[in-house]
Amino acid sequence: MTAAARSALVAVIIEDDPDVRSLLDEVFLAAGFETHLAGSGPEGIAAIEQHQPVITTLDINLPGIDGFEVARRIRRVSETFIIMLSALSDESDVVLGLTSGADEYLVKPFRPRELRARIQALLRRPRVAAPGPEPAASPAAAAEHEPATEGATVLTWRGLVHRDLSLDLDTRLVLIGQKRIDLTPTEFDLLADILDAKLRVRSKADLARGLRGAPDGANDYVSEPDKRAIETHIANLRRKLGDSSARPRYIETVRGVGYRLAPIDGASG
Repeated sequence: MTAAARSALVAVIIEDDPDVRSLLDEVFLAAGFETHLAGSGPEGIAAIEQHQPVITTLDINLPGIDGFEVARRIRRVSETFIIMLSALSDESDVVLGLTSGADEYLVKPFRPRELRARIQALLRRPRVAAPGPEPAASPAAAAEHEPATEGATVLTWRGLVHRDLSLDLDTRLVLIGQKRIDLTPTEFDLLADILDAKLRVRSKADLARGLRGAPDGANDYVSEPDKRAIETHIANLRRKLGDSSARPRYIETVRGVGYRLAPIDGASG
C-alpha cells in the first residue's frame, strides 16, 4: 500500500470500553488506517463529520444515546460503512442494528482476524459519495434516446434503469422518477447487483459474496447469520423503495432460492 493510499484510509471508533477501543485501534492501525477514537455517540458523530471516515465501528451500549440511535444519526450526515459491535446476539438485535443503518454486525467477543476480514471486504467495495442536494432531474433522462422499453434494465451513463428506478454507479445516486432515495452503502450494492443480474436469480449466498467482492462463481462459505443479514437488508431496501414482496415492482423473491429483478408483464427470463 502506498503512502497516499494509506493516508486516505480513515476510521472512527465509537466505543466506551477502553480495552475494546484499544483493540479496535490496533486492528485498524495494522490495516493502514488513520484512526479517531470516541467514547460516546455525540463525540463519534462529531468525529465522523470532521474526518469523513471510510469505516466506522459502533458499540451499541453507549452512555446517553445507544448505538441504534447513533447509527440513525450517522446516516443523516455520512455514507461511512458502519460495523456495529455488540454483546447482544439475538436475531432481533441484529435486525434492529441493520435496520438502523449498519452494514455489518459483529457479536462480542469478536476475533480480530474476523474484524480484519470484514474491513478488507468493505475496502473492496466502491467508495461512496457524500450526501448531496436533491437533484433537479433524473439521470434516467439521459437514456431517453436509447431504444429501450419500459421495464428493461439497460446500461447507461454507468448506470442501471428499471421502470422508473435509476441508479448512477459513479455518484451512487438512486432515484425513483425525480425523487432521491437514500440508501446505505450495502443497500445500494445489493440493489445494483440485483438490477445488473436482470432476470437471473441471485441467491442470498451470491449476494453476500458480492458484498465481499468475491468473483462470480466463487464458493466462499456464507454463514446462516450472513444470509439472514441479507434478508434484513432486502427488507429495508424494499421499505425505502416503497416496494411490496406480495406485488413486487422492483425486487421479486424466488422462494427458497433468492431474489431477482421483478419482470414487467409479459417479460420472460
